[in-house]
Amino acid sequence: MIVKSYSLKINTNKSFEIIDITSQINNLIDIDEGIISIFSKHSTSAIVVNENESGLLNDLEFTLDNLIDDKFSYKHDKIDNNAKSHLKSFLLSSSESLPIKNSKLDLGTWQSVFFIELDGPRSGRTVTLTMVGE
Repeated sequence: MIVKSYSLKINTNKSFEIIDITSQINNLIDIDEGIISIFSKHSTSAIVVNENESGLLNDLEFTLDNLIDDKFSYKHDKIDNNAKSHLKSFLLSSSESLPIKNSKLDLGTWQSVFFIELDGPRSGRTVTLTMVGE
């Protein structure tokens, strides 16, 4: 069994931004078959798998903004004024575990891996990749 670990550093430019990191991950995979854990080390970001279609990505932002609206008063805002970002992160996920086959992510035809920034812009966001396999 082989265990490998790498980090991706991601800089974001907007308060909400969806970044396809599939190719960056595939470039770092150096095992033939196994499992990869993709984990964002930030509580105001997310890792998701879905289709990279611009309308769908816009719909995600629209949906999150309408579920967690500015019309509400959030208690966490008394601390650092980013409750909306944290709440959106609760609805998504900080990690994904995916199969590796032939030294690449074994995704469905339309699937991509995304880093979602919920509290940007930020520099030096860290995504940890841990691979287990052969």
